[in-house]
Amino acid sequence: MINPPLLAVDNLRVSFGRGNEVVKGVSFTVEAGRCLAIVGESGSGKSVTARSLVGLAGQGALVQADRLSFEGRDLTALPDREWRRVRGRHIGFVLQDALVSLDQLRPVGREIAEGLQLHGEARSRTERTEHVVRLLERVGVPEPTVKARQLPHELSGGQRQRALIAASLALDPKLLIADEPTTALDVTVQARILDLLAETQARGKALILISHNLAVVSRMADEVIVMRRGEVVECGAADQVFREPRHEYTRRLLNAVPSMHSRGTRLAPASAPRPSLPVQPAAPSYAENPLLQANGLVKRFRRPDGSLHTAVRGVSFSLNTGETLGIVGESGSGKSTVARMVMALETPDEGEVLLNGAPWTALPERQRRKWRRGISIVYQDPLSSFDPRWTVERVIEDSLPKDEAHRRARVTELLELVSLSNAFRIRRPLELSGGQRQRVAIARAIASRPKVIVCDEPVSALDVSIQAQILDLLGDLKHQFGISYLFISHDLGVIHHLSDRVLVMSQGEAVESGDVDDILLRPQCRYTQDLVAAVPRLRFALAA
Repeated sequence: MINPPLLAVDNLRVSFGRGNEVVKGVSFTVEAGRCLAIVGESGSGKSVTARSLVGLAGQGALVQADRLSFEGRDLTALPDREWRRVRGRHIGFVLQDALVSLDQLRPVGREIAEGLQLHGEARSRTERTEHVVRLLERVGVPEPTVKARQLPHELSGGQRQRALIAASLALDPKLLIADEPTTALDVTVQARILDLLAETQARGKALILISHNLAVVSRMADEVIVMRRGEVVECGAADQVFREPRHEYTRRLLNAVPSMHSRGTRLAPASAPRPSLPVQPAAPSYAENPLLQANGLVKRFRRPDGSLHTAVRGVSFSLNTGETLGIVGESGSGKSTVARMVMALETPDEGEVLLNGAPWTALPERQRRKWRRGISIVYQDPLSSFDPRWTVERVIEDSLPKDEAHRRARVTELLELVSLSNAFRIRRPLELSGGQRQRVAIARAIASRPKVIVCDEPVSALDVSIQAQILDLLGDLKHQFGISYLFISHDLGVIHHLSDRVLVMSQGEAVESGDVDDILLRPQCRYTQDLVAAVPRLRFALAA
């Protein structure tokens, strides 16, 4: 007798309002102990499909299916009360955005314990607390007893994501749906989480994995379905889909993955040429090399208990004209603190940053202000750096020099430069996709014609095809205008594709630096060796 699949989905359709169908006839099955991966661009319907499987498609959603069953039980007409008994206990769900998913007014330990309490597990408070600490240890959260008592905003992004994963595993569900579970994690923590998910799968649990990291998918998945515009365009065993994709869209996704092999090439299909913009000549006092120099940077922060934490310890580096310096390291290594000091948003406790050979961080802000147009920044989450009330035009125009003539025409040129039409100028940030917002952030960053752009995880939240377009755009701007980048990323494939040199940070210190090939192919430091070893790689080579 053949056992029925754990989860069976046949002709799933999801729509929001008349004629707005976002999932169009998706079908698949998931067996116990197997991993099904769903991949595709933003807007392809991946997350809506996943949410529909747990009754969380969203307000106003119409979910229809010829079959939607779990362990033979029909889920199509399940009332909310019954869904609450299924979610957590039988089907776990990991959302991508932990900051939104976690209750900001409750300690994370209480959030994790809630499922145990509601479903009658670990009846006493002591039992629940002990269980929560074990779960946090299991997902690699440092000082789990302390972190369990903290609020979500007091944890790093990676720690919040791990806490969310711990909550989803609390009741040991038979099926775990993970929507971009490792996006916010550095490679070593990501490797630990993937090992944990693999261990869960080895115990007979099923996994549905949604990820834009195709290397992660190739490591974890038994089967893969590729979605585009709400439809499945390709499905099959992981080795077949990755080695011999039948659909051109799948092949484009695989070709868009950045790596050492893609250096010097474009990741996205060629598009129309971008307009050239005049480059403002540098002030006569600017020195050519190095363009930016950090000397012995030290930064300390005071903890809530009054003790001092040294986040950056004596970090030095230089950045030359037209060069990209990649900065890598685990969460908490001090990368973003260095970026904030380079931008003079944080004042070093020791050391200084020179810009164009002249003092930068040592200057008072009123003297620095006239030179700020020479350095700009692109953040990981541009939405948090935009005024949501402003239009795209105002966001970009606000960064133009005060004496800029023809401001409206200049905004149009900048939009064209980042491949956005003039129609986008009247939109507001919430009306844009993640990739579109990042393009607006880049347009804003280059509006003042800077010589240096600091990029702090600018593509980590983007799917592989949009990431490819943004990386191509950054490369084009570098060669067209001679822009220098300080590029921070936990994705070593992105770093290898884009960077000329690399600085490796650990616990606030620079432990290794040099040519990108030397550092990432022939690392000398044990820490760098561990970072490189933890990088997930495509297990199946794309056939020529």
